Amino acid sequence: MAKIRKAVFPVAGFGTRFLPATKAVPKELLPIVDQPLIQYAIDEAKAAGIEQMIFVTGRGKGAIEDYFDMAFEIETDLAAKDKQAIIDKLAPTRLGPGEAAFVRQQEMAGLGHAVWCARHLTGDEPFAVILPDELLWNPASPCLSQMLETYEAKGGSVIAVVEVPQAHTSRYGIVDPGAIDGKAIAINGFVEKPKPEDAPSRMAAVGRYILDPKVMRLLEGQEKGAGGEIQLTDALAKLIGHEPFHAHVFEGARHDCGEKAGFIQANIALALERDDVGPQVRAFIQGL
Repeated sequence: MAKIRKAVFPVAGFGTRFLPATKAVPKELLPIVDQPLIQYAIDEAKAAGIEQMIFVTGRGKGAIEDYFDMAFEIETDLAAKDKQAIIDKLAPTRLGPGEAAFVRQQEMAGLGHAVWCARHLTGDEPFAVILPDELLWNPASPCLSQMLETYEAKGGSVIAVVEVPQAHTSRYGIVDPGAIDGKAIAINGFVEKPKPEDAPSRMAAVGRYILDPKVMRLLEGQEKGAGGEIQLTDALAKLIGHEPFHAHVFEGARHDCGEKAGFIQANIALALERDDVGPQVRAFIQGL
């Protein structure tokens, strides 16, 4: 079984739902408590043993590259003031030489197109895809680490799924499920954003993928699907029946940080878990 060494992070989107905040700040750098969204995604990848982070960026996203660099001026100032504890907090934000790569998506043509932009960096090996908008929270057992259990047992490709309300199926790629083996579900097919009455299940793909490199060749055709965009799920559907393909049911809390309400809820939920701010936030909520 080939080791998953690389992860692709599609981060080129404009973040229009969060304007004007995202006019000058990438959505992925908006904080959940005191850590930006993208850091949670990187921490998840590192926990799963990922060695190289591939960021698919766009115009105005240079701050993401700066974020993962050494902040020489800040660290020098903190060192002069003997604030080593704060310097230590910056350690996870530094990606070493060769651990990060950046490629541009020059048009917003869909998730499938964004993943395809990384094809020369992923090469002919399986790779992960992590959408930072989806904060899948389980510090003890991060989502990608959970998925690796299914990948190592079943091979092929694996996606993470959670059960969503029937009324919300039109927001997601929905799995047509087959045989169930613990947390692994064989996939018979995908339906992209089906109407509730047409959905084959309530199991929705939620932004985590372990993919066979064949998907890049399928994306070469640049075929447009739902919304006039190049959909990743359309390419994945073509792999079904030709290799093992499973969904892994994520155990943990899911926060859709691509939506304002989900973003706010994530801040509250993670703040309440913290010893330093949790009691104050809890008291404030109780007093509302």
